[in-house]
Amino acid sequence: MAASTTVASLPPPSRIAEAVAGAVPSELSKAPLLGILGVIMGAGIVTLTGRMISLGLADLKGHVGISFDDGAWLSSAYNIALMFIGPFTVYIGALLGPRKILFGAATSFTVICALLPLIHSYSLLITALALAGLTSGTFYPLTLTFALRNIPLKFLPFTIALYATFVDGAVNIAPTLYGWYRDHFSWQWMFWNSALITPLMMLCIYYGIPAPAAQKKSGAAPSFTGFLFASIGFAMLFAAVDQGERLDWWRSGLFTALTIGGALFLLYSLIHRMRSPNPLVDLPYLRHWNTLLLGAALIVFRFTLLGTIILVPQSLGIHGFEADQIGPAIIWGTAPLIFLALLAGYFLLEKMDSRLLMAAGFACMAFAAILDANLTSAWSAENYYRTEFLMGLGQCFAFIGLVSTIILQGIFSGGLSKPQMILTFSCYFHVIRLFGGELGAVFMGHFIAQREKLHSNLLGLHVQGGSWLSDLNLRQLAAGLSSKSPGIAAATGRAIGLVSGRVRLQAYTLTLIDGFHLLAWACVIAILLTAIMREAPLTYGDLSLAQQQLIAQKEPKS
Repeated sequence: MAASTTVASLPPPSRIAEAVAGAVPSELSKAPLLGILGVIMGAGIVTLTGRMISLGLADLKGHVGISFDDGAWLSSAYNIALMFIGPFTVYIGALLGPRKILFGAATSFTVICALLPLIHSYSLLITALALAGLTSGTFYPLTLTFALRNIPLKFLPFTIALYATFVDGAVNIAPTLYGWYRDHFSWQWMFWNSALITPLMMLCIYYGIPAPAAQKKSGAAPSFTGFLFASIGFAMLFAAVDQGERLDWWRSGLFTALTIGGALFLLYSLIHRMRSPNPLVDLPYLRHWNTLLLGAALIVFRFTLLGTIILVPQSLGIHGFEADQIGPAIIWGTAPLIFLALLAGYFLLEKMDSRLLMAAGFACMAFAAILDANLTSAWSAENYYRTEFLMGLGQCFAFIGLVSTIILQGIFSGGLSKPQMILTFSCYFHVIRLFGGELGAVFMGHFIAQREKLHSNLLGLHVQGGSWLSDLNLRQLAAGLSSKSPGIAAATGRAIGLVSGRVRLQAYTLTLIDGFHLLAWACVIAILLTAIMREAPLTYGDLSLAQQQLIAQKEPKS
């Protein structure tokens, strides 16, 4: 690990610990376990809802009766709204208060999810999904802000560990949960599931996290123009990237309009910010070495999740397996998460460098991806049990280490000194998480499409008419199918179809092997990024001890 080059210029660790501990509000949670549960539920609900929509897209399209092109905008409406509300959360959170916004958004999200399965109109469904994204999009930045400002530091490592676990676990458990709902109840539970969990999150936050002290309002309300245009710009670019592969990129007028329009909105937002500085956002605050590197590491981590989200399901999906049959292969990555999260929280509290945890996680993920690269066309869900267990361990440690390092960076860069700064910090990583994840998913989709074409062409060179091996194979297949075919011509046609299917299956298998190798190299890049990050002046254990000592000093005086 690279040590910081500016450590000598920092104040003594004791003074840093005292300043950081003193920056945390005195109104700490009196029921921290409830507060922790509310925070981690907020993170898991958003991720689980998004995955459920993707998995149940076919059922949702059949429910409304729409085409493939129309259905492609259903999940996009939810995700685009998530992207839009990210930057705007900084404005509304600082202006009206995070607690008020969170409770209002959670209530609206609950009602929308309860009503979504009852909608039969395509336009109303798109609108409802967008509203669901707008309301749930506030959960990530606001719940994490609550954790940073109100959870005692001795509980913070476990909060971070469980927060990361719920996000990662929601990705892995979604196929099994959706398949179980569809088989035993109905597909509508993909939304009703969130409608039942969200009120529990609200209760935990209400009783577990205290209301902030009233702050004096100074001057006129800041302008929301910059936030609005930035949110619109990011949302338009997100929509362009999300639909780019389907629209054939620059050959589509809609893609071109979304891209240019989004860039112009962002440019106007930047110009407006330079001409009229806004007290609710401080972009120079984000110009730190570790902040930029952590943003890149978050993008790479989101890309590595595609092994569980795309590669493994597709390797089984080409055999016709359904979500509940694919689920057992992926859920093995969820089994050890709670235990590993508590173990990681203990390590962090015992003064372990969070960067080491992150590097160890990415190393496990790289090893698991290399093992998965031994894929053959005969693999079933059972073949992934061991590798997905290792992948789950790596994802858990990598994400916990990543989030822990992000929060330490927010603390030691002065994020806790003002609520607006930590909201800006949370919003930055919210945008990185969504936009970076979408870029990775689109790149992987394009990579798979292009590599499949390449492997199909290369394999097709060896399956040519006139080749004795190809002709022999076709004659043997046609002879076996002739008894159940109306004639020799029909049997030969069916034989050609079988050979074509074999070539396609092998081409997809080789493509997915390439995808696993790509994930392994992405993990190597993440390890290199971790190696050049600067070390935090203090660990969570140091900060927790400093806060406890500061509280103990104040108690006799009260």
